[in-house]
Amino acid sequence: MSSPPPSDAAPSLPPLWVSLLPAGALVALLFFSIKVLGSSGHIPLIAATAVAGLTGTTILKRPWRELEAGLIQSISHALPAILILMAVGLLIGVWIASGVVPLLIYYGLQILAPSYFLAAACAACALISLAIGSSWSTAATAGLALIGVGQALGVPEAMTAGAVVSGAYFGDKMSPLSDTTNLASATAGADLFEHIRHMLYTTMPALAIALSIYLFMGFQASVTGDRTAPAYLEMTQGLEGGFDLTVWLLAAPVVTLALIARRTSPLPALLAGVFVGCVLLLVFQPQNAPEGVGSVIAILYGGFQSHSGTAAVDELLSRGGLTSMLETIALIICAFGFGGVMEASGMLARLTQAILSGARSSAALVTATVLSGVGLNFLTADQYLAVVLPGRMYRAAYAAHGLHPKNLSRAIEDSATLTSPLVPWNTCGAYMASVLGVATFAYLPYAFLNLLGPVISIAYGLTGFTIEKIERTAPPKP
Repeated sequence: MSSPPPSDAAPSLPPLWVSLLPAGALVALLFFSIKVLGSSGHIPLIAATAVAGLTGTTILKRPWRELEAGLIQSISHALPAILILMAVGLLIGVWIASGVVPLLIYYGLQILAPSYFLAAACAACALISLAIGSSWSTAATAGLALIGVGQALGVPEAMTAGAVVSGAYFGDKMSPLSDTTNLASATAGADLFEHIRHMLYTTMPALAIALSIYLFMGFQASVTGDRTAPAYLEMTQGLEGGFDLTVWLLAAPVVTLALIARRTSPLPALLAGVFVGCVLLLVFQPQNAPEGVGSVIAILYGGFQSHSGTAAVDELLSRGGLTSMLETIALIICAFGFGGVMEASGMLARLTQAILSGARSSAALVTATVLSGVGLNFLTADQYLAVVLPGRMYRAAYAAHGLHPKNLSRAIEDSATLTSPLVPWNTCGAYMASVLGVATFAYLPYAFLNLLGPVISIAYGLTGFTIEKIERTAPPKP
């Protein structure tokens, strides 16, 4: 995942209308750039950061050095995510060249059928992410292979990516090994396993509905492939002809996933997978490394270029490398810069406070928490900030309304954790798009678990279903 949250330092809060200026500029510029021009979010984020800086220095009279320090500190918090992205770029390139990803795709083609592929993809990613506690590692391993399987089976890539993201974030939300699960419970003041049990009420219905939709979609005309289709046969033959598909290639994902399951930090676990992949490349796919170590280094840097002679295989497997992640890294730096200026100026805290001020009832408080998590994913571009800030700001309000802390931690996860991969400039959305090769807004309509989580959470808040009460610590503010 991305990075630890920043410190608790917060300046005095500015007027709401001032805080809305850079937020409104960001929304307008991103909409124009992405939806109208079909461009990226880099320049709008830089422009919105400039608006935030000008607002902070001219209207709020804050020293530029203070805002610059916040910008730099925010970007420094993104460094763990950036390092992981770089490692994943290396891993994808070498795992494809060594035959690891082709083998996983080949096995998937032998097992899965179009009618239940989407549901199986979601379920498989849910189980893997639950076991290792990482949506990012799940997407970079099983998710990437499933994209290839779906393509050969005639399943649109956006649908496959949506199913992968749904499954991957089930485990990211529910696993006791997940950093966001631990962070949400700690920030809200809830016991970890009590928090996980409480999330079952919202997450399991969301997963059940998502799997049902995927099964329904699998039997529709939009998913028409089969094992006799030319695309399937072409993919299978291309993989068999281009790679030595031996079971020993599974050593790379086994080592990586085993390390992550043992709670090894993601970066060394991924780098271990890169090392094993390099060895497998030299041993089993020498045709892809004709210059030995020199070829391996070239693949690690620039990715793998497939020349199997099969168009579908070459298009799918020509990717990876350090350079493939540079655009995503630049997007993350731009987004974190905006979030840093907004937080250092106090405008971010003011926007969150405005939402809290309208929460006069328990139902409104839960709804405000969910909306804050979603909104902060858009404004800060960081899942951790979207988890920590509502927990930090709403914890006393939940106690004052007589609501158990696990209600807060659940609402945070239902919103901040689940919607982070649905925002293109968020670290999670940018990561998933880069790894899966599918634009965030393309897979968004099919990430059903992620879309359903916030809706179910708000519905529970409005009806009071599963909302556990405790004795109030103080009367709620009028």
